[in-house]
This record gives sequence, C-alpha cells and structure tokens, in this order.
Amino acid sequence: MQRLPCEFFLIRYVPDVVKGEFTNIGVLLREVGAGGGSATPAIPLVRFTRDWSRVRCMDPDADIDLLEALEPEITSRLRTAALDPKPVMQVLEDTLSNSLQITEPRACLAESVAAELDQLMRMYVEPLKVKVSRQRTGRAAIAAAMRTEFERAGVWPLMRKRISASLYTAPGDPMRIDCGYRADAKQTDASTIIRMFQAVSLEGDVEAAKVLAYTAPQLRDGVGRVEQATLELTAVVEPIRGFKEDSAERYRFGVETMERQAIRVMTVSDLARIAETARIELRV
Repeated sequence: MQRLPCEFFLIRYVPDVVKGEFTNIGVLLREVGAGGGSATPAIPLVRFTRDWSRVRCMDPDADIDLLEALEPEITSRLRTAALDPKPVMQVLEDTLSNSLQITEPRACLAESVAAELDQLMRMYVEPLKVKVSRQRTGRAAIAAAMRTEFERAGVWPLMRKRISASLYTAPGDPMRIDCGYRADAKQTDASTIIRMFQAVSLEGDVEAAKVLAYTAPQLRDGVGRVEQATLELTAVVEPIRGFKEDSAERYRFGVETMERQAIRVMTVSDLARIAETARIELRV
C-alpha cells in the first residue's frame, strides 16, 4: 500500500517556562506537499487529549475549559490557513498562549492521515493505561459516544460545541447544549435548520430531561429570532433495555416529558445515522 508522506507537530502544555516541564496534550498532522499546483490544499488535522489528568497533576489551576476550547479554534484557523501561504507554525503562534508550545515538525509515513493521527495520539499524548480504566456511565458515556460518531463521520471540527443557551433564552441561563450545526438549506426540504444535540441520561433520574424540556420552547423561539432558522433539538439517551421496572417508568416519563416539548429523542444506537446525516448536510 502506498504511504502518504506527512509531518506532525506535538502541542505541549508548559505551565512554568523557567522549569521547562511539559506534557504533550495534542498532535497536529498534515500531508507534506499536499495541495501543490492547482489542487485544493489538504487541511491539517489537529486533536487534543480527552484525558487531562496529567495536566491537572502538573498544574492544579490549569484552565481545562480554555485548553479544550483551543482545539476547535485551531481547527477553524487551519481551515482558513490551508488556502493561504502563511505557514502553519505562524497560525498556531497567533492562536496559542505562552503556556503552550509546539515542537519542530517530524516526518512520518501514513496509510491514512486519520489512522496516523490516532497512532500518534497513542504514542505521544495519551497516558499509558496500566490498569483497566473505570467505564464511563450516564451522561458522560452518551456524550463520548456522540463525539466518537461525529468524529468518525468527519464533522466534529465543523460543529459548534457547548452552545450557550443564554444566546437564545435569557442572560444568566447556565445551560449549555453539547453540540450542533446549521444544516445546508439545499440539503433540507424546509427552511434553514439548526440541529442541536444534548446528551441526557435517564439512568439515574429525569431532572436533566425536565430541565431540557423546560428550556426547549425558549431555545426554539430564540433560534428563530437570532438565527432566522428553525431549531431541531435532539436528546440522545441510553437504550431502555436492562432497566428495572421502576427505572423503566422514570425512563418513559423522561422521554415523554421531552417529546411533549417537540424534542426529538434518539438513543446511542441511532448515532451512526445521525452522524451520517450531518456528513451529508455539511458536505464533508
């Protein structure tokens, strides 16, 4: 199999420049010489860690929310920079703070860029698993499954994340919607649609479902007012199978509560289909 010549950069968190201590938190990978001539330039791929334990160990005061927000910010800038001769290094220097550094490029050969990025993350960034990690449950498991399917479809970098409900409801509203995107009007049968997705676990209690149901009408009105678009709000829940009788009753109550407010309720089993729709609508 012909391999693609690539180069990669490691992105490092350096809390104290004087001490020089660091931990790798991400990888940027691009094809070497991709996009030469009149061809469309290949957009570099960037991925940050999902496990911030080493950063917290090194710097208990680290702003994890800020570090997580850098990944989509860098991705967005790189999509623009791919059409411009400005070097990738300069783009990152414009984006990253003093506590982050990027290494010199290293060469590699890849069967595919996506697979190579996975391998580099395992080699240089993700901590070695010396014991079986505790399995995610509840909302965390659903949110992780959502992200995995959207990444697999190649649309995660194009989506909005942690959308503040206060943009559409009222100042001070603390709710954040996990992710969403504006559907291509030409790919839909109706007017412009904004699709938003929220992980909601019905395993323990249904409070999250009730809060989402309460917020949905205000959110829908706000999207119409601010975005001049129709909102399709989807709650992603775990399947009901395996629930005991009392838990199953709460589960059904949560689903019905959300559906009464025109919230589309899907399970993690539907995520592949949801992600494929996003891929088509975002023209990936």
